[in-house]
Amino acid sequence: MNKGRLEAFSDGVLAIIITIMVLELKVPPGDTLEALAAMRSTFLGYVLSFVYVGIYWNNHHHLMHTVHHVTGSIMWANLHLLFWLSLVPAVTAWADHYPSSPLPTALYGVVLLAAALAWLVLQRAIIRAGGSLRLMIGADLKGKLSPILYLIAIALSFVRTWAADAVYALVAALWFIPDRRIERRSGAGE
Repeated sequence: MNKGRLEAFSDGVLAIIITIMVLELKVPPGDTLEALAAMRSTFLGYVLSFVYVGIYWNNHHHLMHTVHHVTGSIMWANLHLLFWLSLVPAVTAWADHYPSSPLPTALYGVVLLAAALAWLVLQRAIIRAGGSLRLMIGADLKGKLSPILYLIAIALSFVRTWAADAVYALVAALWFIPDRRIERRSGAGE
């Protein structure tokens, strides 16, 4: 398989994930600013999840620039990542329906943690297949820090859901700009 086919499949799955999330957005229950304000939590949850999916899409694009040959382990690792990302719409909707409930907020974090770990597995599969990714990512501080922050947020879910949400937003902020080292060394920014 060439990497273009893997990228096209991944792009399609991520587009469907975003479509499912946007279909969860409902029309405000009135035509006033108060009705719109009542949907604030729904909209913010959508934005955070949209940003997460966008971050994975953007970084996946950069990551695929380092792939020279797609192996079976890369395909399975990629599918593993897409599985966890496909759960984002469901946990987003559940956390939206129960914004102050610890379990939906924690499960949102579990899905983000599992996706982050799946990302690391995909990176390892790409490194094992050869290429220059190992040199490009170096110590990968963000990749190692993110799971720790997710674990903290999951624990915080049972204390203060808003604090967990803040940590989830912090991790998204860390990843918002793709790894410049990969852009510079692979031409992925072109």
